[in-house]
Amino acid sequence: MKIRFLGAAHTVTGSCFMIDACGKRFCVDCGMYQGNKTIEARNRDAATHDPGHVDFILVTHAHIDHSGLLPLMVRESYANPIYCTKATADLLGIMLEDSGHIQEVEAKRDATKSFRRGLGVPGQPLYTVKDAQRTTRLLSQVEYHEPFEPAPGVTVTYRDAGHILGSASIEIDIREDGGTTSLLFSGDIGRPGALIVRNTETPPVADYVFMESTYGDRDHKDEDSSVEELARAIEYSHRRGEKVIVPAFAVGRTQEVLYCLHVLEKQGKLPKDMPVFVDSPLAIRATEVFRRNAQDFDDEMHALLDAGEDPFSLSQLRYTLTTEQSQRINSHEGPAVVISASGMCNAGRVRHHLRHNLWRPGASIVFVGFQGVGTPGRALVEGRKKLTLFGEDVAVAARIFTINGFSGHAGQRQLLDWVKPVIGSGTRVILVHGEPDAQAALAVRIKADFGISAIIPGYLEELDIKADQATRISHEAQAHPPVDWAGISEGLERKWRTLAERMAHLGDRPWMEQTELQEEFARLDAALTRSLSKIP
Repeated sequence: MKIRFLGAAHTVTGSCFMIDACGKRFCVDCGMYQGNKTIEARNRDAATHDPGHVDFILVTHAHIDHSGLLPLMVRESYANPIYCTKATADLLGIMLEDSGHIQEVEAKRDATKSFRRGLGVPGQPLYTVKDAQRTTRLLSQVEYHEPFEPAPGVTVTYRDAGHILGSASIEIDIREDGGTTSLLFSGDIGRPGALIVRNTETPPVADYVFMESTYGDRDHKDEDSSVEELARAIEYSHRRGEKVIVPAFAVGRTQEVLYCLHVLEKQGKLPKDMPVFVDSPLAIRATEVFRRNAQDFDDEMHALLDAGEDPFSLSQLRYTLTTEQSQRINSHEGPAVVISASGMCNAGRVRHHLRHNLWRPGASIVFVGFQGVGTPGRALVEGRKKLTLFGEDVAVAARIFTINGFSGHAGQRQLLDWVKPVIGSGTRVILVHGEPDAQAALAVRIKADFGISAIIPGYLEELDIKADQATRISHEAQAHPPVDWAGISEGLERKWRTLAERMAHLGDRPWMEQTELQEEFARLDAALTRSLSKIP
């Protein structure tokens, strides 16, 4: 048996683990990479996944970093079952179509820029809405706790992961070479006591545990004070007549924020003159999916529903579906709460709201989810003083709030509590879905608490499992091609010498031409300053 790490290796995006066993090839998750341009370029490397030779796919949950490349697989000839829970299937039905729409819009925008600059024919969208619709027809719904065999020798069981609606940890028993090897893929592990969904359940002991490590280096602080923290952000901006911008993932975080706003309204802490806008068509549709899947709610949520309360509804709630409605939010005078995607501020309508509010001293930006490396959200959380939005540098004057209690991921102590009962004699723990520092810190704790040296695989690494032996095979050169810094430096120096030579004679040029060049050099200086600020 071989397992290849095609994503979520030293990063939290692009989750995909390709398994060769029992004469079959299948993967757990097929997520999209999110981050800088180099990282996102991996999304177009369909050959790495080899879709035409994959027999089936197991999906832990609907978040795009776990499911977003499914339509690309289908576009590139994949036509076999995709297994997931009912709620996940319902969410994928809207999320993948939305993602396909985004791919089409971005491709059209890039094409316009390319033609406008005379650069020729641009690339095609990663996939389309039609590809997404074809994908959802391949979804095969499974029930929690009911084992099934997608192929001879492979038995799969889904367990509740407590992360978002329909999320699961996946047990896989592989029977080959006269023995059985048990694999456990954690998916994203939820926090105990998280809102709306049931708590994470404990799977059985496994031989190999592939465990997420998003918050492997820290615990969430003040988890029980999330509602109070949100109230403080609202009070801060309401008193100053400004807006509260909440970049929120459309699935999970948006619904939790609405739940907390419902609580604040009951407590009289949500001002009646402060409208709440849910400015994300996907979030609006996802909320309806939540309503249709009450079977996955926790007891507290059921108690509210039984009492006739709707935690997804507020007296001043306004849903904005159209672009025109979204634009009108920014001309709305006075305070408001704006919940908008994307959660990491790297796409979607929230970027427009940031451009209109980030520079306002009385505004609040409230982060309620993990911010990946290279994303605008991460830059703001880390204290960036300016953010480039639509080609314009916007000063950061708004107050930044980070409410960890909304996180859908378990903290370090909760991760250790989750893994403890699934460790048996000879269990190997493999840390995935985490950044290097978080993984290293969690590995230290696992060693100290359980005496196990956790494996931290790299991108494209393979784990060759034979009997009770596991051999790691690295593909470092392919995974991380070296950057030619010497060549870049030489090129910049050469251009600088040429520029210095020509600048000596610029005073002889016509004055109007000199002013135009002055503006060009000012933009060049600003770009260089931004680059230098990122280098310690």
